[in-house]
Amino acid sequence: MPTLETATHPQNAERPAVVGEPCVLLKLGEIVLKGKNRELFERRLQNNIRAAVKGLGIKINIWQREGVIVVRTESGELADVDAVARRLTDVMGIVWVHRAWRVAKDVDATVQAALDLVAQHPALARKGAFAIRARRRDKRFPITSSDLNALVGAKVKERYDLPVNLKHPDLAVFIEVDQREVFVFTDGMPGAGGLPVGMSGRALVLMSGGIDSPVAAYRMMRRGLRVDFLHFSGMPFTGPESIYKAYALVRELDKFQGGSRLFVSAFGKAQQQIKSSGADRLQIIAQRRLMLKTAEVVAHDLGGAALITGDSLGQVSSQTMQNITALDDAVDLPILRPLIGMDKTEIMAEARKIHTLSISELPDEDCCTVLTPRRAETRAKIDDLRQIEKRLDAGELAEQLAAGLQEHRPSYGDPTT
Repeated sequence: MPTLETATHPQNAERPAVVGEPCVLLKLGEIVLKGKNRELFERRLQNNIRAAVKGLGIKINIWQREGVIVVRTESGELADVDAVARRLTDVMGIVWVHRAWRVAKDVDATVQAALDLVAQHPALARKGAFAIRARRRDKRFPITSSDLNALVGAKVKERYDLPVNLKHPDLAVFIEVDQREVFVFTDGMPGAGGLPVGMSGRALVLMSGGIDSPVAAYRMMRRGLRVDFLHFSGMPFTGPESIYKAYALVRELDKFQGGSRLFVSAFGKAQQQIKSSGADRLQIIAQRRLMLKTAEVVAHDLGGAALITGDSLGQVSSQTMQNITALDDAVDLPILRPLIGMDKTEIMAEARKIHTLSISELPDEDCCTVLTPRRAETRAKIDDLRQIEKRLDAGELAEQLAAGLQEHRPSYGDPTT
């Protein structure tokens, strides 16, 4: 690995050489507030970072600092650092990702790195205003943060003749003095935030091919849940298109947690049985209750402690307060509804941000459209639904559906899946 004093990368013609070693600096969010449990969260996050980078085939080393994590590549190549930085923007628990330069704990090396970074920043060409943001985590460093700001700022102004704007700069150079080295960087990429996946346990997502459930899954992963996915297709009365969509959605969501599992149930005949039982206007609520009962069986087998749905209050007829209450009655596991207070515009905006919207909008025949009554009940009575389930022996039917699942493992970034 190159030394801090001599590591440069002239092979990248588009980005001038910078003194030091390129690395990735990760800023943490609410993890730093976890008190005595903080070490557990940091250890989980480090494991998730290693798992996310593993698919890139790039070897890394991780150093934990006060409120930050430093990721170094064994190759020291700028292209590898860039690839790692981009990948880590999807890892839950990270607030900011910076491609930084690690330089010797020396004033001259720090100044030189700052000058090099300004030289390659787009703001230089348009003579944009700049600011220097220095911070000493190691107070033994001989120059205070204010003095370092003034020194580096004077050197930048002298060489490039840029104006200074401390409040709204076009270019901010950050300098962080650590225990053994100094990190210098400019722009960062926002991370996913939240908590490391796995810290809050495990749950099962009822994954349709629609817009809502992928967003619900993302929101709960962001709160530290590791999730598995259960999709109900209308087969044999529909084609496999909804399965393809569910698979593509889970593969996209896999970038946030890795190791995702998708379970598929052929639900068409069960829907037919519900219709034959005389469900009529209760058809939709009755089949959703059966889905939840099946999901509860699957969740118990997988070690899941909750179910997750994409329900949004009042969005469709099955999502009235009375119908939601009737759905809760179907199972003992808690049902998490992270979208309950969001409208469709907000949900679509978030789906667009996580790149699931275009997949959800692909055409398919959803199982919920099969055998749908002309008018659906908006005020379902629990006793009526229990009578239907008694005629169906819904508990046994849920066990049968759970036993007949197909398992898939969609992997983000794997072209063979």
